[in-house]
Amino acid sequence: MKSNQVPDLAQVNKALQAQAVKALVDELRLLDPGLVLTQEPGELEKLSRDFYDFSPVLIPQLQEHRAQLAVFASKVEQVQLVAGACARHGLPLTVRGAGTGNYGQCVPLEGGVVLEMRGLNRVRQIDPETGVVEVEAGCSLAALDQQLAAAGRALRMVPSTMRTATVGGYFAGGSSGLGSLRWGFLRDPGNLLGLEVVTVEAEPRLLQLDAEASAPLNHAYGTNGILTALRLPSTEAVAWQQVVVGFQDWQQALAAAQLLPQTAFFLQGLTLLEAEVAAAMPWPPGCPKCPSEQAAGPEHRLLLWVGPDALRSPGEGAPGEGAPAEGALVAWLGARGGEVRWLAPNLPGPGLPLREFTWNHTTLHWRSNHPDWTYLQMLLPQPEAPCLGALRQRWGADLLWHLEAVKHEGAARLAALPLLRWQGQAQLAELIQHCRELGAFVFNPHVLTVEDGGLGVIDADQVAAKAAHDPAGLLNPGKLRGWLSR
Repeated sequence: MKSNQVPDLAQVNKALQAQAVKALVDELRLLDPGLVLTQEPGELEKLSRDFYDFSPVLIPQLQEHRAQLAVFASKVEQVQLVAGACARHGLPLTVRGAGTGNYGQCVPLEGGVVLEMRGLNRVRQIDPETGVVEVEAGCSLAALDQQLAAAGRALRMVPSTMRTATVGGYFAGGSSGLGSLRWGFLRDPGNLLGLEVVTVEAEPRLLQLDAEASAPLNHAYGTNGILTALRLPSTEAVAWQQVVVGFQDWQQALAAAQLLPQTAFFLQGLTLLEAEVAAAMPWPPGCPKCPSEQAAGPEHRLLLWVGPDALRSPGEGAPGEGAPAEGALVAWLGARGGEVRWLAPNLPGPGLPLREFTWNHTTLHWRSNHPDWTYLQMLLPQPEAPCLGALRQRWGADLLWHLEAVKHEGAARLAALPLLRWQGQAQLAELIQHCRELGAFVFNPHVLTVEDGGLGVIDADQVAAKAAHDPAGLLNPGKLRGWLSR
């Protein structure tokens, strides 16, 4: 290099990091010859992304980021080896489950190492008296729920990605799902009872955290400790019935969605899809396509998960698929303009389960045919109708409605994941401002950090947990604004 040339610091740092990765690989192979490592470019690309392409804002920010090494752990001791080696070599470390997130939670912004956790998949214990389960972080939610079912128990809530998502990934990167109408959000006290955590230090510690100490690691994108096992409450197993209800009138459908959580019907979930969204869904076998063949035109659809007692007369037992729609709930819906289109037990069968027409699977299905659309997330103010009416009037066909019932601070509320025809960041900013002016609380899915996608403020406990468990700031760097702004 000529003496008057200024070195390219980015290239220098890249070269230094590559040297550190090589040294780390040599060390790990020496410490544990059975540890699975890969630097194959295709694998690194796959393991360095999630479903951030739902957001046209995040695509240019994230699409070029790649890890330089992926490690597949299958036991806690291997997680400790990797954490310690990364700490000694100063390498960024991003923990990954199934990669079903939508906000770039597991994208390695500063390269380094991706630690794939699905090999840690044991259900360690299900307490027969309390139903409390201890499970490793890489266990799939579906596998865990199957083991709970054998004990007459079930998960309190599950995401629409239940078939593939891991337990650790759900609590690190998710927030709600089917069951939130009964149990609220994952961060609500009582939904996480404890964590086993590996620290990122030269000599990693294996910590057993109680519920209070675990709270700052819940929905923190894996930025402040490596989750290796979780202690969770379960709930009673219920023979939930899946119900699809058609409404010709939006206001009647909205009124039913508002009123149902106030009734004594036993509900696990409630989703409302505006007619155009409902028409685009690949409904399960036996469920009529939308719009219906009736002359009244397109219909809005209400999706319910309800206890079997509300659907049949006393003594008749739970209905089966194709059974006639009868019972108190059917009569209640009919009096409010709703007609049951499909009824089936919430059991494995052909086609997609109804939960995969909810939450961000709705977005996924819509975008499969409308890739130029994106979405937003918000908690609607109460009463919801004035806010929805104002937004429908202002944004028209550029904003299509998808609502989910949740419990927030002890009360039933409606959250919204509307679909948005993308017309640029200025339009997005205007929409978000309009929603806030109307009293909606927006959870922005087009940002990178934990805080900006959630409450919007720095959580001092999350930052303190990172200082305690990851003092060099190596875990998933760039995702915790409170750490960056210290």
